[in-house]
Amino acid sequence: MAVREQTARQKQVYDVIFGTETPAGKTFDIVLIALILASVAVVLLDSIPEYHADYGHLFLRAEWGFTLFFTIEYILRLWCSPNRSAYARSVYGIVDLLAVAPTYLSLILPQAAPLLIIRLLRILRIFRVLRLLSLLREANELAAALRRSARKVFVFFTLMIILATIFGCLMYVIEGSEHGFHSIPHSIYWAIVTITTVGYGDVVPLTSAGRFIASIGMLIGYAVIAVPTGIVTAELTLAQALKNERITRRSRNCSTCASVETDPHAHYCRNCGSELPAPGHKPDN
Repeated sequence: MAVREQTARQKQVYDVIFGTETPAGKTFDIVLIALILASVAVVLLDSIPEYHADYGHLFLRAEWGFTLFFTIEYILRLWCSPNRSAYARSVYGIVDLLAVAPTYLSLILPQAAPLLIIRLLRILRIFRVLRLLSLLREANELAAALRRSARKVFVFFTLMIILATIFGCLMYVIEGSEHGFHSIPHSIYWAIVTITTVGYGDVVPLTSAGRFIASIGMLIGYAVIAVPTGIVTAELTLAQALKNERITRRSRNCSTCASVETDPHAHYCRNCGSELPAPGHKPDN
């Protein structure tokens, strides 16, 4: 959808709701974050049986108050946005919608009410309010590394599922239902708990052969538990190396003091004040 022309009123509301440059915009975001935290606190307190019994009706009223406020806010964001489709499909737009949906859904499915805890994701707006956009850039770099390593991690987890299935079938054959391994899916559950080194202990092998298989599974778990971390770390290291390479390509050396300047827009050396060569200029040999 193309960007549409905003009216003066829409522009005014947009500057308050989406912007943080004006005092009104910053105040709105701070109030919004406070209300988000308060609504999350209500959900947490309402889950405590004693508080629910004594103050459940107050929590319900407060929750509907928060929901109506966030619903009006979401409608206003759609109304004043120059590109409504882009906002509705953005991460912030989806989270804003999910922040109000559970309350209305609870009218049909009461057990859906605790899903309101998803409102906590809206706290990400605090990065804009406190000028911490660099942290969002770091988060984007991490997300990009996860996307690049997704196929490798998927292959790894596929192999682990196959391995857990094999171990589960072996334990089902060796131990049997008389030792707690009542079915192959139950045995696979045991294998996953063992290979991941969680070890709940609700199901344990009792035969010598079963304990031998379990020992092998534990050793394999220790050997492979760090593989996903290594894959993502390698992608982060590669991304940082490429970033450093780009910075190095843009860097220039001052012919007077030999200082390195990485800012491509700089015209003079920040150390001695001498004029710098143009970006991309190769010194004569």
